[in-house]
Amino acid sequence: MIDLRIVVPAGVAWIAAVFILPLPSGMLPLAIAAWVAAVVLIVVSHLTRRPLLATFAVAAAAIALVSTSAFAHSDARRPPELIRGSPELSSATIVTTQTVTRASKYFDATLTRVGRETMAVPVIVFDGSPARRTEIGTTLTVSGSLTATAPEEDVSFLVFARSPARYVAAPPWYLSWANGLRSGLAFASISLPGDGGDLLPGLAIGDTVAVSDSLSADMKTSSLSHLTAVSGANCAVVIGLILLAGAALGLRRGARVAAALVVLGGFVVLVTPEPSVLRAAIMSALVLGALASGRPVRGLPVIGVATIVLLTFDPWLARNYGFALSVLATAGLMALSGPISRRLQRWLPPWLAMLVAVPLAAQLACQPVLILLNPSLPLYGVLANTLAEPASPAATVLGLAACLVLPVFPAFGHILTVIAWLPSAWIAAVARLFASLPGARLPWPAGVIGAVILAVVTVMVLLLALGGMPRRGRRILAGGLALVLVGSATVTGVSSVVAKLGRPGDWQIANCDIGQGDAMIVRSAGKVALMDTGPSQPLLKKCLDELGITHIDLLVLSHFDLDHVAGTPAVDGMTDRAIVGPSTGQPRDLEIVQGLLDGGTRVDRVSRGISGTLGDLHWSVLWPTLPLPDGIEPGNEACVTVLFEPVGPCPNGCLSSLFVGDLDESAQDLMLEANPSLPRLDVIEVAHHGSADQSPALYQRVRATVGLIGVGVDNGYGHPTQHAFDILASVGTLPERTDTQGLILLKPGATPGTVAAWSEHSDTGGPG
Repeated sequence: MIDLRIVVPAGVAWIAAVFILPLPSGMLPLAIAAWVAAVVLIVVSHLTRRPLLATFAVAAAAIALVSTSAFAHSDARRPPELIRGSPELSSATIVTTQTVTRASKYFDATLTRVGRETMAVPVIVFDGSPARRTEIGTTLTVSGSLTATAPEEDVSFLVFARSPARYVAAPPWYLSWANGLRSGLAFASISLPGDGGDLLPGLAIGDTVAVSDSLSADMKTSSLSHLTAVSGANCAVVIGLILLAGAALGLRRGARVAAALVVLGGFVVLVTPEPSVLRAAIMSALVLGALASGRPVRGLPVIGVATIVLLTFDPWLARNYGFALSVLATAGLMALSGPISRRLQRWLPPWLAMLVAVPLAAQLACQPVLILLNPSLPLYGVLANTLAEPASPAATVLGLAACLVLPVFPAFGHILTVIAWLPSAWIAAVARLFASLPGARLPWPAGVIGAVILAVVTVMVLLLALGGMPRRGRRILAGGLALVLVGSATVTGVSSVVAKLGRPGDWQIANCDIGQGDAMIVRSAGKVALMDTGPSQPLLKKCLDELGITHIDLLVLSHFDLDHVAGTPAVDGMTDRAIVGPSTGQPRDLEIVQGLLDGGTRVDRVSRGISGTLGDLHWSVLWPTLPLPDGIEPGNEACVTVLFEPVGPCPNGCLSSLFVGDLDESAQDLMLEANPSLPRLDVIEVAHHGSADQSPALYQRVRATVGLIGVGVDNGYGHPTQHAFDILASVGTLPERTDTQGLILLKPGATPGTVAAWSEHSDTGGPG
């Protein structure tokens, strides 16, 4: 029998936090009401001796704790002086809360000082990555603009830096030892070939800095991304090894538990206190406490207590997807893996039944939440996990051992790293394989409705598979399940058919929905130009297939960031000519270009003034000038900027357009100076996925009818920003964004000078 006496109060407190965080004014009244209710229920339950009232009392107390904590922290997280003050920061002091490399587009930090005011405010810093790798706890200074987020967001402000952050001080001693170990494993792994070396630090200690955007996308598609999130399994391995070692040394139980707690604390510092790590650590500490007292350990009550403790410590975790998935996965493993394994043992040997049951239980528990992030089901998720899971413990244990040994015995540490690379490479290969298979994701209704339907389906399936129901009840339940599945499939299918039937066949510009990245298509008189290829080959190929595109006449790679070029191999062999931006000198840049050359593509290095025709359009490169101006480096500042203008007969009209990649504000101004006769246009690509780093002068000059924004759901960058929307609104440009609208198609409107837009979804939304 499942004990829900703590689980239910934890869930109730969680739901209360989700609804109260957007309403700061309601935090204190809710806290007072919950405390009063808790006291009354405790007294009544004691007098009546009714266990159900005791559960209600615990739930009220949990709500009171979480709402009180939210109220107590609200002013500290959003200091009035920052809300009321200037949005500009001058030499503000920040402390990094994650490892930052020069390639990082953004990083998490704590804002600790603005002027003479000290504080501890969680922020995200954009475009401010320092020139060298910076470890957790490093003190930096940064200048830039400040934008407040919604009250329920886990960060309080977005900082848009004007220049790279400057180094001030090294991390304190209690963090520096772990930083050294992490960087040692990162440098040892990066020399290993393929995806295995990039993935190993993530599997061992949760350091995913080296994981490429394309590999990350494939891990998500194949439902393997959880392997790089340090969780209870990692903590269990560490604690188990310490307890076994203590027993071998003859230590008493109390000493073994104390040693395990000390090592657990060090492990949390080493892998960084992410939500999943904190949840796992608190659960592990509670288990160790129970072991020390000689009491039996019950899994679900431990999860409930850990959840209440963490939400009291940080109520904003309630809206954190990583925290939710961590808790649900653990609960699913504890509640479902055993029953599923016993049922599977009717047809499979015990070891194989458990191997299948573990990922299946976690997948069933997490999938309703995952639907909110991606409205599709992983067709091969359980199979991919069944193949990858056995390699995960080996990669984790060997990688962690290498991390600890490298500073002391470098040669032996490198041997361990190479051995750990083997299971890591296997996991990466499994992810790549299953992400590339047809039908890797099956469509499902989106949003909260889709999540609720899937949760209902999951419960019904579990009741049919595991429950001891009478035959009549099973028939009724099976019929209900069939109706729900058929209804969901019908709704999804009809929506897809209606969308395709309504899709304009004479579109001229397409903005592909490929996640956080750019892939935009211009089509004229049977000729096709592709502007960037996005972060994922499968997603780009899916978009091209849907639009019936089998040949690319002109490919423009604006710059070599992976969210703009990782999908390029999908068009190798089907592209006539490519124009590529200045190379950063990284080997992957050369690999992408070589792939195009091997496929027979003519590749030209960018140069302002290159031009040509595409059907009824004339295209020309406006930026960058070569050699690059002083202070302009390959990357965002030197993005290839291409203008398309009508020159042919255009029987139904032709759309003019401008594509600017990730140009920042200063580069946009330089591009304008170099092209003083830039005309008014129909369509403009909003630079850098709608970041705040925009030049109002550019949008004022072109006064486009439509602004295209290629952006991913829950992208973590805060894209698109309110500042970008304000600029577009000021010149009458309508934003069209892929995260809320999906695929977007444009064609000339019924009246001259207008643009007709079609999208998979109608919601244009607001800032991200």
